[in-house]
Amino acid sequence: MKRFARDNQVVFVNSISMGLPGFGSPELLTKIRRKLRSYVKYVRRTPEGIWVVTPILSPFFSNPIWRRINHWLLVTQLRLLLRWLRIERPILWIAIPTARDMVGQFNESLVAYHVSDKYDANPVDTGGHVAFIRQLHEELITAADLVFYHGWKLLADAQQGREKSFLLEQAVDFEHFAAARHGSWECPPPLAPIKRLGKPILGFFGAIERWQIDQSLIMHVSEHRPDWQFVFIGNKTAPLQIERLPNVHFIPAQPYAELPAFAANFDVCVVPKDATHDIVKYTSATKVREYLATGKPVVIVPIPEFEPMADVVRIARTPDDFIHQVEACLVADTETDADRRQMAVRNKTWDARFIEVAALLEQQLKQRQPAR
Repeated sequence: MKRFARDNQVVFVNSISMGLPGFGSPELLTKIRRKLRSYVKYVRRTPEGIWVVTPILSPFFSNPIWRRINHWLLVTQLRLLLRWLRIERPILWIAIPTARDMVGQFNESLVAYHVSDKYDANPVDTGGHVAFIRQLHEELITAADLVFYHGWKLLADAQQGREKSFLLEQAVDFEHFAAARHGSWECPPPLAPIKRLGKPILGFFGAIERWQIDQSLIMHVSEHRPDWQFVFIGNKTAPLQIERLPNVHFIPAQPYAELPAFAANFDVCVVPKDATHDIVKYTSATKVREYLATGKPVVIVPIPEFEPMADVVRIARTPDDFIHQVEACLVADTETDADRRQMAVRNKTWDARFIEVAALLEQQLKQRQPAR
């Protein structure tokens, strides 16, 4: 969308909830605080020219009464914003099932549905209304003109709309992350005390979800390799058991521009997620490609999306294998290995994805509009 914003008006609606976690969930207060902070900003424009709006809504999308209220609130706020920006006949790009009711409300010229997760496998954000989320998802596939899947497993399992479905793989800002290998970086202050220990750093950046991180795996590795320092960088939505471990460290989310400086000080980049969880099975984590772009060795759990990349990514299938794979990285990794990792993603950039998507959108628009 940053690339579309160079020549187009882009409005990003942030974000239509799929529901609140239950009252007993440790994620509840975190999500409420995050949403309230977004409401304060309401409408703002990013340096790239994207308009970001956080409309005031209720999170209770599964309740029929609140769904009607939310429909009115959302449509009213967005119509006023579009009128103010003088946007007519927009392309409606939907990336969450609860935006289903927005189809047909803005005289849109085209509807694209971007399936970026196994939505009905999310135990927190569905608020427990899995069947309802699945229904909205299926209705959106029917209503959309184009359906983009961000992973091949999501696309392979799709049962409907195959004729209008396309793979939209995740990509990477290659030059941005490649600078971690060749740039001159000082150790960022939050990481400096850990770096001074002189021990191997196993680094991770991204969302830290209690139900995705494999805490038993980390406990096992921590116990058997107490010198290894796990460093997690990102928003932590709930307390974790592994916080009490002396060699597990958490750093708050950092600006995107500074991530290469952190990666430059990692010894190994890791994805220690719970490979048995459906959300993880269907994921196509952007961070893996970003890790590869840095040239650093990468150790992940078995994720179907990355099985074909086993020549540049080390896939650990058991906790002991995770230890073995990290040790191999620390002992035997070479500059040639780093070159191969970077070459694997050098051409998988967001510029390339932008060209693919723009061509598909333009093709659809030409089919719908007479030549002028």
